[in-house]
Amino acid sequence: MSMKEIGAWALDTAKSRGATYGDARIVDERSRALMTKNGKVAHAADSESLGIGIRVIAENAWGFAATDDLSRSSVEATAAKAVSIARASAKVKAQELRLADEKPAVADWTSPHQIDPFTTSLEQNLDLLMQVDAELRKVDGVTLAEANVNFRKCEQWFYSTEGSDIHQKRFITGAGFDVYSFAGTEIQKRSYPNSFGGQYQNNGYELIAELDLVGNAGRIAEQAVALHKADQCPQGNFTLILDSSQLGLQIHESIGHPIELDRVLGMEANFAGTSFLTTEKLRNLKYGSDIVNVVADATQQHGPGLGTFAYDDEGVAAQCTPIITKGEFIGYLTSRETAHAVGDTRSNGTMRAEGWNRIPIIRMTNISILPGEKPLTFDQLISNTDDGIFMQTNRSWSIDDKRYNFQFGCEIAWEIKGGKLGRMLKNPSYSGITTEFWNSMDAICSRDQWTLWGTPNCGKAQPMQTMGTGHGAAPARFRNVKVGSAFR
Repeated sequence: MSMKEIGAWALDTAKSRGATYGDARIVDERSRALMTKNGKVAHAADSESLGIGIRVIAENAWGFAATDDLSRSSVEATAAKAVSIARASAKVKAQELRLADEKPAVADWTSPHQIDPFTTSLEQNLDLLMQVDAELRKVDGVTLAEANVNFRKCEQWFYSTEGSDIHQKRFITGAGFDVYSFAGTEIQKRSYPNSFGGQYQNNGYELIAELDLVGNAGRIAEQAVALHKADQCPQGNFTLILDSSQLGLQIHESIGHPIELDRVLGMEANFAGTSFLTTEKLRNLKYGSDIVNVVADATQQHGPGLGTFAYDDEGVAAQCTPIITKGEFIGYLTSRETAHAVGDTRSNGTMRAEGWNRIPIIRMTNISILPGEKPLTFDQLISNTDDGIFMQTNRSWSIDDKRYNFQFGCEIAWEIKGGKLGRMLKNPSYSGITTEFWNSMDAICSRDQWTLWGTPNCGKAQPMQTMGTGHGAAPARFRNVKVGSAFR
């Protein structure tokens, strides 16, 4: 039975039961997750999932139901259930549902990749992780070494009563390692190429070679051990330079979440609260300094981010939406249902679901800060900074439920004196208020220093959906930031 026929069973049933709109998403996923810990396999999982999610509008309210049984009787029963849920929802709806117009699309897209990661063997994957593990534990003082690879293949078919017929296939590859050094009562940690799993992209197995995990293991392990003898990060107001991965997380928490329009409108407050960025601030807020330019870009041209696709999960084409331009706040992440709330006639294509059994919600795509227009390398950024602190790699984060007051801890820092990197500092942290912080940015490196980072574990909603997002960033400088020691 073809996927198109299965989709037709769902949509025909929905229409016959009185739905004025319906869409069906059939999702076929495979994932592999491997981890080693101190020379042993700590985790190995290979899973597959196939099912259909059916979303309908009846009596001007939403209904959603899903099943992993793709037989005709099951699909039709699930579609009927979605309509029944919509009718029940209509009895308690707080406002009228308005769906922005969208032309139906017919498309077939596969994310660019060279090597399907699932063509590599478990033995090949584990051999790589064991090599990394061995290099990490060669360094005297290392207590715990962890290395991981994660692969995912997601194939999706989307059909709607408006005539959309969209097939998409994405390959996701991620890898990284963490190394810990225990000494006395102190634990120090270093991660590569990023914390919380490493680097993730819409990419094939070729990403693994680009990351050069084995080649960087010794250097990172030596830093973890050296942190024990480093001085504590001083407290006070300092000039702060963030590496691109930490800046990516800063974007995620203090720009990405606040611009989700469902949070702003109070439609979604589970798991991480609402937003300070209320609608009267649109085109009426100096979010950052004049060099702060942020986009929400899901297009392939932006790069292989975890927020890259051809169409979102309600059939809207990927777009590049300006969010902050020359420091001015000018855009939200919207859906077909919410676009009208900010005067837009079309969704900017950010509705995504974790899988076939979850309803799509507004999610970050690739929320990226654009690099500086003038050439500026990291070395030049340091040499142009008389005194300050350079922080690298996130260790912890905390931000309030309006995404306004924050504190972040990093794994490692270096003092900047006379335009040069000086002594290593341990347990660094910094805090601030979102708009004050972004308005203090006075320099950002150029395109050759810019990296599109992947965050595979962004949680939102109830029941929680875990989604991958992308964040492009280059090292940047902020003035007069409150800096402290997270573990003094």
